[in-house]
Amino acid sequence: MKFHKYFIVMVLAAFVGGCGNTSEDANDLFSIQIKENKKVYTPAETISVSLQNLKNRDMSSVTYLLDGDVIASVGGTEPVSVSLSEKKLGQRNLEARVESNGSTYMVNKVFTMVASEKPTLYTYKILESYPHDRNAYTQGLEFENDTLYESTGQYKSSSLRKTNYITGEVLQQIPLPDTYFGEGLTILNDRIYQLTWKENTGFIYNLATLEKKGTFVYGSSKEGWGLCNNGTNIYKSDGTEKIWTLHPETLGEQGYIEIYTNTSKIPRVNELEWVEGKIYANIYQQSAIAIVNPKNGAVEGVINLSSLKDEVTQHETLDVLNGIAYKGEPNILYVTGKNWDKLFKIEIVEK
Repeated sequence: MKFHKYFIVMVLAAFVGGCGNTSEDANDLFSIQIKENKKVYTPAETISVSLQNLKNRDMSSVTYLLDGDVIASVGGTEPVSVSLSEKKLGQRNLEARVESNGSTYMVNKVFTMVASEKPTLYTYKILESYPHDRNAYTQGLEFENDTLYESTGQYKSSSLRKTNYITGEVLQQIPLPDTYFGEGLTILNDRIYQLTWKENTGFIYNLATLEKKGTFVYGSSKEGWGLCNNGTNIYKSDGTEKIWTLHPETLGEQGYIEIYTNTSKIPRVNELEWVEGKIYANIYQQSAIAIVNPKNGAVEGVINLSSLKDEVTQHETLDVLNGIAYKGEPNILYVTGKNWDKLFKIEIVEK
C-alpha cells in the first residue's frame, strides 16, 4: 500500500514538473527582432529577421512563418532575409517556432504592410446621362451585354432589377422580403448573386428568368456590402478594409486582401466592379472610387467624383454616390448613386 502511494506521488511529481517546463511563457524566453524596426513596410523591401534568446536557452532549430507559411529555417539566432515581394498588404503575422530542450515554443510579431507607391489621381468627363429611378437606393450595378442589372436597398423596399439603362425602364423587378436589406450583386455562369446587409444571407437567381434558385451564408465576413467577379472567382466587401475571395460554386470564403494606400488602410469598402484586371471599389460616403490590385490590396489609383452629385436633381432623400458598372469600353464607367435620378456614362481621365 505504501509503495502504491509512493508510486502515485512520483508520477504526479513528474507530471507537474513536465507541465511546468512546457507552460513557460514563450515571450519570456524569446523575441522576434526586425532589424529595420519601422512602423510600416512595403512589398519593395527585404527585411532582416532574427530571434533574441532572452534566457540563453539551448535551441536546436528556429522555423520562421509568415501568415502560416514557412519562409526559413535556421539553427539558432542568426538573421534571415525575408523578401516582402508579392505579400499582401495589411496586418501580417510573423512567427518563430523554436525547438528548445525537447519543447516547442511559438512567438510572433505583427507588422503592417502598405502600398509601395502613391495612387495615381484621376478625374472624369461626363459623356452621356440617362434617366434613373430616383426611388432606387442603389447598392449594386452590373451589365450583362447591354442589359443593366441593379440591386437596391432599404428594408421593405429592397429589390433585384433588370433595366434598360438608356431609357431607365425597369423591365423586371423581384422584391426582397421586408426583413432583408439588399446590397451588392454580380453575375457569373448565368446566375445572379445578391447580398443582403446584416442578415448573413445571399440570394442566387437564374439570370434568364430572375427566378430565385437558392441562398448562401457568410463566414467570417459578418456583413454583405459589394460583389464583383473576374470570370472565375467572386469578390465580396463587408464594410471594412477587407475584400474576400469566394469560391464560385460553394460561395465559401477562401481568404481576403486588405485595402491600403502607401500611408493607410481604406475602410468602408462598398460597391465593387471588376475592370480590366483590377477591382474598382466605391468607398462608402466618399465620392471616390479606389482602383485596387486584387493580388495584394494596393490602391493604385483614386477617381475623384466629388462634383458628380451636383449634376442630379437635389431632393430630401438624395444620398451618396454608389454603383459602378463596366461594359467593356476602355476608360469608360457607368455610375449612379442612392436615390439619384440619373445614370452617368463617364470617361476616366488622369489628372
